[in-house]
Amino acid sequence: MAVTTDPLTGVFEADRNHSSFLFAVRHMKVSSFRASFSDVDARLIGDESGLRLEGAARVESVSITDPPEFREHVVRNPDFFDVDNYPQITFRSNQVDLAEDGTATVAGELTIKGISRPVTATGSHQPPVEDPYGSLRSALELQAVVDRRDWELSWQMPLPDGDDVLGWDVELTIHLELIKQA
Repeated sequence: MAVTTDPLTGVFEADRNHSSFLFAVRHMKVSSFRASFSDVDARLIGDESGLRLEGAARVESVSITDPPEFREHVVRNPDFFDVDNYPQITFRSNQVDLAEDGTATVAGELTIKGISRPVTATGSHQPPVEDPYGSLRSALELQAVVDRRDWELSWQMPLPDGDDVLGWDVELTIHLELIKQA
């Protein structure tokens, strides 16, 4: 696979207004529960050692708002995000491959609740383009599926048929619009 690194030298920071971190999990066996984190801080760095991606999402910024009791349960409960002890979800790559055909593979460590596990995400990238204001913008969209038990996100309740209310597999999706920093 041919990897493109030259156009992405320097630091590209996520445009917070045009970037998002979403998750989806099977709910009641019939649907997917979806939510997002609006406060995403990420950067793609290209230098002589290659490309690396690092970022964080503030747990309090999760899009769950109603009812308030449910939001508090998900955000604060130790079986979920336990925000009082772990306010951020972080990612740090150890490999970033951006192919000439627009595909992307990023491998690294995802840390939730202080627990770090290896994750590989795949998706697409867009090479830098100049915007109307003279800045260079690029994009990276990645998806991965993880087992939430690996991070002790262990809340569960049985359905009457004995199956689980909430799925164990979680689909993660990140959309980053990146702006080259001066």
